[in-house]
Amino acid sequence: MATEVLPEESEIMDSEFTTSEVGESGELTAGNHALPWPASTIDPTLIRWRYLLAIPGVHLLACLAFFPWFFSWTGVVLAVLGLYVFGTLGINLCYHRLLTHQGMVAPKWLEHGLALLGVCAMQDTPACWAAMHRIHHKHSDDRPDPHSPLVNFFWGHCGWLMFENREFLNVNCYQRFTRDLLRDPFYLKLERNMNWLRIYTAHALLFFLAGFAIGWSTGGTAMAGVQFGASLVVWGVFARTVLTWHITWSVNSVTHVWGYRNYETNDNSRNNVLVGLWSNGEGWHNNHHADQRAAAHGHRKWEFDVTWLTIRLLEKLGLVTNVVRPRCWKQAEAE
Repeated sequence: MATEVLPEESEIMDSEFTTSEVGESGELTAGNHALPWPASTIDPTLIRWRYLLAIPGVHLLACLAFFPWFFSWTGVVLAVLGLYVFGTLGINLCYHRLLTHQGMVAPKWLEHGLALLGVCAMQDTPACWAAMHRIHHKHSDDRPDPHSPLVNFFWGHCGWLMFENREFLNVNCYQRFTRDLLRDPFYLKLERNMNWLRIYTAHALLFFLAGFAIGWSTGGTAMAGVQFGASLVVWGVFARTVLTWHITWSVNSVTHVWGYRNYETNDNSRNNVLVGLWSNGEGWHNNHHADQRAAAHGHRKWEFDVTWLTIRLLEKLGLVTNVVRPRCWKQAEAE
């Protein structure tokens, strides 16, 4: 059955999702001690079974990469390329900097294409992802934050996904945070009938069929096709999905625990060099929390940001416009 977006009295747009609020005393409400679970996950506390089963299940499928029968160098190459195509382009650039924070404008054909790449990273729908992230910024490291590691590190990394949060039960719950996206029928359609998961499944099937055809034609037998197709799925889909998950999750967890700060924000965000490098720029997280709409997360010359370099290339090609620069860059140019 199709899920409709319910009307709301007011719209919550991205501009309202600013950094974490401070308590009445002026102190950061999270403090330096463990936070309680978000109130929206208790009374009652319910296990999110589809995630509790799917996340370990995909990890187990990815472990098939350790068996020689599922190995191929082509699969390994596809996994590495996939980290950029589905992770950097789909999640970093599209889900995060374009859709959630509106750091640039892209034509709909490009925006939708990039969003489909994000769907193939198996990190939920664009609207759900954006809603979670906008709430994270509004209440960063305070109790309503869906995934603060100040609850505990595992919770901030992926534990929060295992429990029902009333903010994200379905599109009728989180649509008030992403009304701007859900006006577009494309994003609303992804919410219906698990269409986003069907797209993920279809792309995995395409990997297998392409590998099967190539393996059969080069190996001369159907079994050679099955082996090569399976290697592309195990490496190019499952292993890559797991790696992309942990890259994204490390931004939620590691960069709110360890690292340095360029800005005094009202949360525990940090710039972490390792996460900054392996996430292609998302790990310069304190910079991002200080200037959320900026499409560049690396603010200093040595804070390497592959996602920003990609955006600059798209800008030079005329494919994205109205790219938001960090405020500190504008201030430096004015001096």
